[in-house]
Amino acid sequence: MTILAIDLGGTRLRAALYTDDFQQIARAETRTHPEEGQDAVLKRLFETARQAIPAGHTPSLIGLSTPGPMDAERGVILHSFALPGWKDVPLAAIVSEAFGNVPAFAQNDGNVGPIAEYRLGAGRGTNPMIYLTVSTWIGGGVVIDGKLFTGWSGHAAEPGHMQLTDDEGNVRRLEELASGTAIGWHAQKRLKTWDKPTLLRESATVDGAAVGAAAVQGDPLALEVVATAGRYLGLGMVNLLHLFSPEAIVIGGSVTKLGDLLFDTVRATIDERVLAPAFLPPNLIRLAACGDDVCLLGAAVNAVDRLGS
Repeated sequence: MTILAIDLGGTRLRAALYTDDFQQIARAETRTHPEEGQDAVLKRLFETARQAIPAGHTPSLIGLSTPGPMDAERGVILHSFALPGWKDVPLAAIVSEAFGNVPAFAQNDGNVGPIAEYRLGAGRGTNPMIYLTVSTWIGGGVVIDGKLFTGWSGHAAEPGHMQLTDDEGNVRRLEELASGTAIGWHAQKRLKTWDKPTLLRESATVDGAAVGAAAVQGDPLALEVVATAGRYLGLGMVNLLHLFSPEAIVIGGSVTKLGDLLFDTVRATIDERVLAPAFLPPNLIRLAACGDDVCLLGAAVNAVDRLGS
């Protein structure tokens, strides 16, 4: 059996063909260009997927990773901020028909990541396992007793939408405080009152990437901003510890490239705020192991699981 996996994101569109033991046979990637509309994106999706199928191969199963919110049971994208104008789109059925009515199963991109890391990556064998992807925004999911936890609605879990109070007393989502986007926002705000030298004044665009690069060079403003994000991320993890008592929190996404510049503050915040040391397993925070293809792998694993259920 071969599995065609498709990762439809707001920026990138990826496809890969896998063996039944999840070894990658071929891969293709392009930009999504959602501004061109649904029909253009679907055409590009079909083209990219076919590029990932070498001559002589025919997929027997299709797994899809999509932006949410979505109805995973029916494979329908309900609506999406990443894909403007998409509403009640039966993507799994559309893709299945385009590839000869091969069975197709779709799942939210925030949920396929934890599936991949639990089955094939850094969270293998842990229980419960929480996955966080800290990048442009913050997504993630929860695996309990080997099964993805999705709640009664099918939309859980959304760790990036945990509510915290910021230093000014405003209630914010975690992703507004600790994501790559939030790091850029906070740096822009601090620059207005910062009266010391900083590399960020030389940046054409003050975003999360610029702050990260400056922090690596020891820039004091950038280091302060990263530490602030780390504190909020640590507070979010404390909430997750108290709610789920996870054996592992696996973290992926571009912001993790900051390494200990971020995680030293995360760990210090957890140690300071956790209710008791008994909540802390010996190897709690783990870097994701599945790389950029985590959603492709997760989509493939999810499709196999759904076919056999």
